[in-house]
Amino acid sequence: MNSKRKPRSMKRWLKLKYTELMRAPGGPSFVALGFAIGIAIEMFTLPTYGLAFFLIFPLVYWLRASLAGALIGFVVGKLIYIPVAFINTMVGGWVLSDKLEPHIPFAPNWLDHMLLVNLKLIVGGMIDGVLLGFLFYFPVRYGIHYMAEKRREKRRRRVHVEARSIVE
Repeated sequence: MNSKRKPRSMKRWLKLKYTELMRAPGGPSFVALGFAIGIAIEMFTLPTYGLAFFLIFPLVYWLRASLAGALIGFVVGKLIYIPVAFINTMVGGWVLSDKLEPHIPFAPNWLDHMLLVNLKLIVGGMIDGVLLGFLFYFPVRYGIHYMAEKRREKRRRRVHVEARSIVE
């Protein structure tokens, strides 16, 4: 017999994970930093064929952030990647020299062009990823802090009402 109890439903399991995330020992900063790392890594993961995903683990460990927050940020980054990819390519084009033309002698010309586009996506994605991570850090941190305060206030009111009912 399995010693761990399985959640009755996916909704209940998600609610449990949400509660655990909101009550993370490091507080809102811990979770928000993880979220920022996840969204930053996602911005340059496509041209690296998903290998950038493995950067999440050492960065979360090194910066002492939330792995769950990083994975949520990674998923949110996936949802917004397509529109941001065009911006990544533009930023990469601004940063890289116009004279940069990767050339593989034995490969067809279209492959050289794909290398240049992927290089622009990687460079632009790194820059935009750091900016998006920085921009998302503060709203996520304050949102989690707001939810925690709201929960504390609800608990205070409930204890106050219970104390009053016991006195009466």
